Amino acid sequence: MESINVKKRDVSVKAKKMRRIGMVPGNVLGKTIPESISIQIEEAVARRLIRQKHEGSKLLLNIEGQTILVQIKEKSFDAINNEILHISFQTLTADEKVNSVIHILLENDDKIEGLLERMLLEIPYTSLPEDMIDMITINLDGMKMGTVLTVKDIPELMGEKIELQVEKDEVVVRLSERKNYIETPVEE
Repeated sequence: MESINVKKRDVSVKAKKMRRIGMVPGNVLGKTIPESISIQIEEAVARRLIRQKHEGSKLLLNIEGQTILVQIKEKSFDAINNEILHISFQTLTADEKVNSVIHILLENDDKIEGLLERMLLEIPYTSLPEDMIDMITINLDGMKMGTVLTVKDIPELMGEKIELQVEKDEVVVRLSERKNYIETPVEE
C-alpha cells in the first residue's frame, strides 16, 4: 500500500500563500482522531496522488512520524489555473465498515467497432478497509455487439465482503451497433 509523507500545517499561513510556495493544504478527519488535523502536502506529491489515485483510494499518511490509514475523501482542483486547491482524507479503522467507490476502467475501448455506452463509471459500496477495492478494469477486447454488462456480471462485485449501494441489474457498459443515417434531401 502506498504511503506519503505530509506535515502538519501552520494554520496562520493562508492557503493561497501555501500554494504559491509549492504546498497543497489538506485535512485528515475521522473517528480515530480527536479532532481534524490540518496538513500540507508538497505539490509534486499531491499531483502524483491526484493522477494515480481516486476518491475512495486507501493509503497510509505519515504525519511527522505518525502513520494513519486513510482514504481520499475529496479532491478540489481548479482546472482553469491547473491548481490543486485542497485534499481531504478520512481515517479508517480495521473493524469498522466505510463507504467508498470503485472506479471502473475500460480497457481496449479503441477496439470496439460499435457504439460504446458507459453507464456506470463509479460503483458506491461499503466494506471493511481490508476489503476495499479501488479500481476494476474491464477488458472490452472481443466483446460482441449487443453485449450489456451489468454489475452482477463483474465477479469482483459479487463477493460477500462488500455491500453494493447500487442494484445488481444496473448497466455498467452497453455495446450496440452504430446506426448510419443517410440524410435525404427535402424537396420544396
